[in-house]
Amino acid sequence: MASAAPTIVLVPLCVPGHLPSLFEAGKRLLGTSGGAMSLTVLFMQMTMEANLMSDVADLIRREAGSGLDIRFHHLPAVELPTDSHGTENFIMHFIQLHAPHVKAALSGLASPVAAVVVDYFCTTLFDAIRELALPVYVYVPCSAAILAIILRLPALDEEVAGDLGDMEGAVEVPGMPPVPAALLPTPLLKKGPNYAWTVYHGRRIMEAVGIIVHTVDELEPPVLAAIADGRSPTVYPIGPALSSVKAPREQPHRCVAWLDAQPPASVVLLCFGSMGGSFPAPQVSEIADALERSGHRFLWVLRGPVPAGARSPYPSDANVDELLPEGFLERTKDRGLVWPTWAPQKAIIAHAAVGGFVTHCGWNSVLESMWHGVPLAPWPQHADQHLNAFQLVSVAGVAVAMEVDRKRGNFVEAAELERAVRSLWAASRRRGGRRGRRPPRRRPCSGAPWRRAVRRTWR
Repeated sequence: MASAAPTIVLVPLCVPGHLPSLFEAGKRLLGTSGGAMSLTVLFMQMTMEANLMSDVADLIRREAGSGLDIRFHHLPAVELPTDSHGTENFIMHFIQLHAPHVKAALSGLASPVAAVVVDYFCTTLFDAIRELALPVYVYVPCSAAILAIILRLPALDEEVAGDLGDMEGAVEVPGMPPVPAALLPTPLLKKGPNYAWTVYHGRRIMEAVGIIVHTVDELEPPVLAAIADGRSPTVYPIGPALSSVKAPREQPHRCVAWLDAQPPASVVLLCFGSMGGSFPAPQVSEIADALERSGHRFLWVLRGPVPAGARSPYPSDANVDELLPEGFLERTKDRGLVWPTWAPQKAIIAHAAVGGFVTHCGWNSVLESMWHGVPLAPWPQHADQHLNAFQLVSVAGVAVAMEVDRKRGNFVEAAELERAVRSLWAASRRRGGRRGRRPPRRRPCSGAPWRRAVRRTWR
């Protein structure tokens, strides 16, 4: 009887910024294996808003019928931590509770395991996986610059006694120009549980067989070269691992239908990710003022506050009549759409009518925009986004700079946003009304070096 084909096991963090790109990377790797491998995905059930939970369910249904050899395994539910402070700390305790379930699931697989690939938030699972003598790779769904900071952090922690956010001057990051301390990722600004976990990840990532990072060689060559010189595990850049836009339904989403009626490259999109888009009243007023004075077409995804007492960090649907200045919707109805709930960002960015993107600068959004040739104006909010904005504006030179006051809750004045919107429109006009050219078609995320390493390790 023929033995079962070996399987690659993915252990993702089931949140929008992490899961899709890891799954796409694994799926494309599977597609290039010639049927020599299967893919097994272990799911930890995170609390998300209904639309995002639906996205995960849609992904499973779609891929279960794709014809690819993909198996989905839902790990048993665990009691949610109640004593964690901060999002990262909550997630880490949540993942720790799954260690015995992950070990049991790996032990019970019918196929031999070629490798286990875990999200970098899941390095606490290393010990359970190692007890089974299985090779572990780490997946980093961020830029190589973020990976460089994470790897640098254990040493930096010993060098700096106080909070990194209070440092004068800049932080040396391998392969990057000096990074202002104020632009470091949010968990690194102040020492505490969330900071300590990132230091922990920086140490444990070094134990992996390899590091798979969601970036592109051509986008961050100095950083990738510097990481390689730092005696880290082998790094495999596999971007852009972007899933294709879903085929239109019988009734297209209202945002997409509205864009269908707009001229090419004429609309500025304002969208701030699955956990963003909710602003206090003064900031909403500034945005509305900027958009009205700019005179340009816009699609603004505006969300309401996170529900009081909610365990989920996701915002609620917005009551636009309460949030927006009186008369704004009436005055801009012929050139703007304010969308108060979840929006299909991938389909929107891919639409020919979108000529500019005011973005929170999440890494997936950055890669999606660059892939479709949409000019960016970064408005970072939290996590790694301020460093991403610095990299895009000051290093890569591919985005319009915008002054964001981080000390005032990332506040942006109306005049500054208006200037950025006009700059995006001017960039589109310089391209003759067309968006920037998409990069040459290639096999994104082919994963060949990683695939070869996995096979060597398994054999």
